[in-house]
Amino acid sequence: MKAAIYRKYGPAEVVTVAEMPVPTPEANQILVRVQASSVNRTDTGFRSAEYVVSRFWSGLFKPTHPILGCEFAGEVVEVGSAVRTFAVGDRVCGFNDETFGGNAEYLVIAEDKAVVKVPVNFSFEQAAVLTEGAHYALHNIRVAGVKSGDQVMVYGASGAIGSAAVQLLKYYGARVVAVCGTKHVSLVQSLGADVVIDYQTEDFTKTTEKFSFIFDAVGKTSFGECRPLLTKKGIYISTELGQWGANIWYALLTPLFGGRRVLFPIPLTVKEDMDFLRQLAEEGKFTPVIDRTYPLDHITEAHRYVQSGQKVGNVVIINS
Repeated sequence: MKAAIYRKYGPAEVVTVAEMPVPTPEANQILVRVQASSVNRTDTGFRSAEYVVSRFWSGLFKPTHPILGCEFAGEVVEVGSAVRTFAVGDRVCGFNDETFGGNAEYLVIAEDKAVVKVPVNFSFEQAAVLTEGAHYALHNIRVAGVKSGDQVMVYGASGAIGSAAVQLLKYYGARVVAVCGTKHVSLVQSLGADVVIDYQTEDFTKTTEKFSFIFDAVGKTSFGECRPLLTKKGIYISTELGQWGANIWYALLTPLFGGRRVLFPIPLTVKEDMDFLRQLAEEGKFTPVIDRTYPLDHITEAHRYVQSGQKVGNVVIINS
């Protein structure tokens, strides 16, 4: 089978398409013929190992699992002897940031992992990007304890995580002030944001509104500049470590003082979250935003584009 592999850490060019053996499912696993997958910040982060700590999961000196792709969608073509919840022919999608493997023509995954049937009326392309951005957004929203009526700011609202966060926050009944660039204002408005601030023409820190939760979905702000915008017990979360790992230190220290806090939660991938996102998708309450699609053979180009920081929503990889 064709697969996108990397044998060492580095820039986009370390990813190449090569022939790999088709995996064999174990008793509790399903074999999926992958129709679509994605390239996202999780993939590029593990590939580059820019944060050296990621190597504790992916391999200290070289990648332990050479096939990238934490998201996938496709058709079940074989099931292990102990599998009870899936059958050959099922359309499935899932997320796997432990062993990856989505950027290939086939993959195996245990039936109790984060894999579910494709939402009704979803294409494989849509299903392939159901999870990565949304599960990060969902976890952070839950950790922040968002409830109906809360005022929340989402910085970077046009990205995969940010665009999911806007939709999920509206589901939970929050009032959402979203920050994005000029070209994406209309898109973010269509996702349900109550107010959209164009950071290219306005200074978002000049708003007079106060927020119980500020979520930086792209890691471009700091606690220092956002702190004046928070309520007395407000929470700040960023998807990045911050300069010199500042957000880790703030997460350790700010809870000690009983006021505004920084949290740095580590999201877990669970099947229940996949079921929840699938339900929202079927109810029309969450639809992942797709920017571009690339064939598997052009995956290096996809990595370059994602790492440029210019993508809107998600980038899909198609197996032709």
